[in-house]
Amino acid sequence: MRFGRSLLGRFLLALVLMTAAAPASAHHSFAMFNRDQPVTLEGTIKDFQWTNPHVWIQVVAADSQEWGVECTSVNFMRRQGWDHGSLKPGDKVKLLIFPLKDGSHGGQFNKLVELNGAPSTLSGYH
Repeated sequence: MRFGRSLLGRFLLALVLMTAAAPASAHHSFAMFNRDQPVTLEGTIKDFQWTNPHVWIQVVAADSQEWGVECTSVNFMRRQGWDHGSLKPGDKVKLLIFPLKDGSHGGQFNKLVELNGAPSTLSGYH
């Protein structure tokens, strides 16, 4: 009988560990982005959200479409030279992003190519 309880206990422990790991792996999936065809996005900064778990850039493109661009974490971006004041509403930007595969207006941030007409070297690539 002891063997049966031990086996059941191990099964339940494995089930709990697999369940706990599922959200972590789902959180770090980038399958929704087309990383094979980067896109240059030009527009005006609407909002720069310096928050964890991911920094977000809201850009209004020339055609008035609003794009949501997901970046990496605050910690990673800071190591790349970014801070909470790197982008401000009204700034003119040219971004290199990996667009969403479904064609909606969003993507994953790769690089800030140009800020207010000046070349930039700031990146945020994973």
